[in-house]
Amino acid sequence: PDAVVRAGTVRSAADAKAAAAATHKATGVVKQTDPAAGKVTLTHDPVKELNWPGMTMGFVVKDAALFKKLEPGRKIEFEFVQQGNTFIVTSVK
Repeated sequence: PDAVVRAGTVRSAADAKAAAAATHKATGVVKQTDPAAGKVTLTHDPVKELNWPGMTMGFVVKDAALFKKLEPGRKIEFEFVQQGNTFIVTSVK
């Protein structure tokens, strides 16, 4: 069971750091890319461990090389991490 995050609340700074370091996986569709800004907009399926419903949101792209796989309209599997209020795509399949 996930004891780190319950109903969006973090229990301690150590839990916050552990949650922030976690890599999350999701599937989605690329809506638009902005390589100059290092960002991508994705419509993703629900992310159960974060209690997220499916939604459209912006992500920062960690490595510019990932934009080769981020074509608008393409369905992808991706991994991301959270740093503060920023969500960063770290891998794309």
